[in-house]
Amino acid sequence: MTVSAPDTSSPGTEARKRAAGLLARASREELTGAWDALATKPDYTPVRGPETGLVMVRGRIGGGGGPFNLGEATVTRATVLLASGIAGHAHALGTDKPKVRLAAVFDALWQDGETRSFVESAILAPVEARIAEEDRQQAEETAATRVDFFTMVRGDD
Repeated sequence: MTVSAPDTSSPGTEARKRAAGLLARASREELTGAWDALATKPDYTPVRGPETGLVMVRGRIGGGGGPFNLGEATVTRATVLLASGIAGHAHALGTDKPKVRLAAVFDALWQDGETRSFVESAILAPVEARIAEEDRQQAEETAATRVDFFTMVRGDD
């Protein structure tokens, strides 16, 4: 049995999870804008979908207790194959099929070393910044309604 050296040119699992997560949270407008900014549009073939279905959302009581079925969520998925042979996959909440198809194309482009920097700068970095800003605004709004309870020890009269 021959063991080959790992391919160091391909991104790691954590980097791929980050990219897929950001592509799933990107808006259709963000993806369309990046698509329009591409100098040369890649040729791709749809492999699966986009198709919409349901997934079961599970929860845990108290965050660490026994699992239970919380309910179902609508999810759209797509898989595309670039002319270069790289497959791109995407999943996103909701039913926006054109968005998910574009996300799958950009996933494939992200896996290609030649176009990864474009995807990072044109889509992933702006989406990451937008999400951070939304999180900051929500934290500020939440902090404004925070009530601090405290007790005072009174002396005996």
